[in-house]
Amino acid sequence: MHSVIVSIHVKQEYIDAFIAATHDNASNSINELGIARFDFYQQLDDPTHFTLIEVYRSEDAPIKHRETNHYLRWNNAVSEMMAESRTKVVYHILYPPVDKG
Repeated sequence: MHSVIVSIHVKQEYIDAFIAATHDNASNSINELGIARFDFYQQLDDPTHFTLIEVYRSEDAPIKHRETNHYLRWNNAVSEMMAESRTKVVYHILYPPVDKG
């Protein structure tokens, strides 16, 4: 099990469109067998900053996720909305235990 934390800075004029596109991606992603969690956050003191926390059940699950129609649709839609390139950090989950189900 591991988690990917993605940080995204969006241009002000695209906030609502970014939220809509990312909600679509997140709500479809959570139905993937390889994804245990897919959280979507907006920073309170700067609404142009967002965080995705993705918890994967296997090493190949992120690759499979990036091949789905909903991810490809999201990636295409939001690429021009970003104020800068998104960043990600991959973590090994130590606690709490994650259901491998």
